[in-house]
Amino acid sequence: MIDFAFLSETFVKLLGALPVTLGLFFSSLAVGGCLALVVLAMRMSRFWLFSGFARLYILVFRGSPLLIQLFLIYYGLGQFSAVRHSFVWPVLREPFTCAVLALALCTASYTAEILRGALLAVPPGQVEAGKACGMSRWLLFRRVIGPVMLRYALPAWSTEAILLVKSTALASLVTVWDVTGVAQQIIQRTYRTMEVFVCAALIYLILNFLIVQIWRALENALTPNFRRAQARAAANAPAGLNSSKGEKS
Repeated sequence: MIDFAFLSETFVKLLGALPVTLGLFFSSLAVGGCLALVVLAMRMSRFWLFSGFARLYILVFRGSPLLIQLFLIYYGLGQFSAVRHSFVWPVLREPFTCAVLALALCTASYTAEILRGALLAVPPGQVEAGKACGMSRWLLFRRVIGPVMLRYALPAWSTEAILLVKSTALASLVTVWDVTGVAQQIIQRTYRTMEVFVCAALIYLILNFLIVQIWRALENALTPNFRRAQARAAANAPAGLNSSKGEKS
């Protein structure tokens, strides 16, 4: 028999930890996005020192497990006395900030590569047209390169955002009581693994669904001309097919 009372009670308790999960996600997404722009600028730099450092950064954080990165930041940095006596120690000794830092550093490496691919996909003709109009570099990036690059990057970036949401579950391993952490506490008290994890999975599923819808709305807002062109093509497709059949007959 399904214990609906226990399921509803567990679901409510897990919802109480949802703000922590959302805090991890949005903080990591914001910090990682800003860091990704810095890494992207270094990656595209003409100076080999900056470009080489960006390549090494991307290789390290994309090539090593996020769990190990989290443990190294949370447990490893505290072993150095210079870190413990520095001004950053009040921040690094907190599990939440260490989890945010680990998630941000990891997602920045992926986001930087996503943005680099989108930047390389910007049509050169649009850039040349902006230069011909006398735009400065900043104005060219703000009016032409940036919006086009963002439109190209959004589909892949939405996938990275979903992966980031699921990666926040690892924060429970460093005593951050997010949805997964509270689920583990409930399991330790009740020994009812299936019901608790089903409720937790449902919360993550709903959260990811909402994030996908937000990203889709943002993508539609940035590509109104493309959507109108698709609508016109869909409306004219039957007429075109019928006319071609008539010509053949």
